[in-house]
Amino acid sequence: MAVGDLSQAGEGGPLAAGSARLRNRAVIRIRESVILALLVGCALFSIAITVTIIVVLFGEGLRFFAMPEASLAEFFGSFEWNPTTGGHHFGVWPLVTGTFMVTLVAMLVAMPLGLITAIYLSEYAAPRVRAFLKPALEILAGVPTVIYGYFAVTAITPALKSYVYSGIDQFNILAAGLAVGILCLPTISSLAEDALRAVPRSLREAAYGLGGTKFDVSLKVVLPAALSGIISAFLLAVARAIGETMIVALAAGSQAQFTFNPTRQAQTMTGYMAATALGDTSNFGVEYFSVFAVGALLFCMTMALTLAGQAIRRRFREEYQ
Repeated sequence: MAVGDLSQAGEGGPLAAGSARLRNRAVIRIRESVILALLVGCALFSIAITVTIIVVLFGEGLRFFAMPEASLAEFFGSFEWNPTTGGHHFGVWPLVTGTFMVTLVAMLVAMPLGLITAIYLSEYAAPRVRAFLKPALEILAGVPTVIYGYFAVTAITPALKSYVYSGIDQFNILAAGLAVGILCLPTISSLAEDALRAVPRSLREAAYGLGGTKFDVSLKVVLPAALSGIISAFLLAVARAIGETMIVALAAGSQAQFTFNPTRQAQTMTGYMAATALGDTSNFGVEYFSVFAVGALLFCMTMALTLAGQAIRRRFREEYQ
């Protein structure tokens, strides 16, 4: 009996508990290895997809410049874009100016309104007001862009014709830019408000202790301290405006012309790509490959904007301990 009791105690004692812990650790290590492999696989898959897109985009774009109808000199040196009719012309500047004008109008609307809204939510709004207003603004970011496009055509353009300028084109830069600005407003207001609220409270209290008013503290202390995040919000909104497709395809027009007049119609880079992709275009024609050339230029523009934004953020970044 004594020997049996000792053997049973040994089986359920410290040795058994130690072996169980070792098995549990082995299972945990296996699980962690599997999770790590999945995470690495997902990261590599994302990188592979990105590299593939870039290779295809620039590869097909180079085929466009190798065709006899197109040339790099005309692409950047001509101010006429007419790829579908006889005597092809592939000067990209009308598409670039159309994109620039729509983005400019959009930012003239979204940047000041978004920043003012962010300052109000961060520094002035009561908690209940902020709890209601910020989600309401963010809902605008989830509205399908086709709705903004139809709103620009059916509401903004008629209002501009009635109250601003009766000679405005039915499809025009101004209406498209205003709609894109409304689309970008939640992006700026939300991200800028987050940047303002991230400023340490000690800075505000120190400014108030020196006799500063709420307006002075907001404008001269909080705003400069949050400048890095605000610039990030602005640049993200600019990238969103440059890449917007549906609104400009519906409201800006389909006639590529070199103009800085916001009352005239124009075609943006994304608008041309969408119209050509949906049209009756041969997969081996110069019009088809022109889409990739325009897309490659658009990619370079947004990449340059991203790199410039990173440099600006590093320049104005504030670090707090």
